[in-house]
Amino acid sequence: MAIIAAGVDVGSLTAKAVLLTREGRVAGESLIDCTPDLKVSAREALSLALKSAGAVEQDLGAVVGTGYGRGSVPRGGRAVTEITCHARGARALFPAVLLVVDVGGQDSKAIRLGPAGRVADFAMNDKCAAGTGRFLNAMAQTLRTGIEGLGPAGLQSQAALDLSSTCTVFAESEVLSLIAQGATVPDIAHAVHTAMAKRLAGLVRLVGAAEPAVFTGGGALNGDLVGCLQSMLGLRFLIPERPQMAGALGAAHLALEDMRRTAG
Repeated sequence: MAIIAAGVDVGSLTAKAVLLTREGRVAGESLIDCTPDLKVSAREALSLALKSAGAVEQDLGAVVGTGYGRGSVPRGGRAVTEITCHARGARALFPAVLLVVDVGGQDSKAIRLGPAGRVADFAMNDKCAAGTGRFLNAMAQTLRTGIEGLGPAGLQSQAALDLSSTCTVFAESEVLSLIAQGATVPDIAHAVHTAMAKRLAGLVRLVGAAEPAVFTGGGALNGDLVGCLQSMLGLRFLIPERPQMAGALGAAHLALEDMRRTAG
């Protein structure tokens, strides 16, 4: 097989890998749950992506790692921040993008891009779990919907409830109190998404709302969360087919650029 470029995004919950041909076509990809050993997770994600492409490690020309565990990427690949990689991945999918919102397991971020596609400004929520995938996971466990069922549940809400806390520990107690008071799971789920969207909207306002806007990360799969944020900001978000892969895709494009520079 021709030499290929690889991007590996090692998050706190999942590890993703994307392989690109010299022409920029996706040749293979993978998405797995992370183990406590991020090096093992990074290697497994890369190995599975190579297998899906019918390739071997010797076919790799350059590797770029990103995400929470970007330092664990194998084959001596360089590490790049997820800010840069999510922006690059969103731009590869939607060339005119000016705003990227990413909700990952460990942090959430709003990224403003300039006309040339470079990062102009960004804001992150990385000091606590509120506003992240871990917050959604905790709420899904409390409500017993599973993370995949939290969004559909919220979309069935019939009454507006107020969730005053976005601190995960206090929010869990508040959710349990609402359950005891007889509130329905859909109404509580929607309240969770509304509270989280308020936090995300604050990040967006720090960098400046703009369209085209793209929502990446696992949070983009939650239709109720996306809808809440769109209503608050008056924006329409474009959603990639596989939004969790945006960071790995961006890393792969950076690896491809490294290959082309090396080749002269």
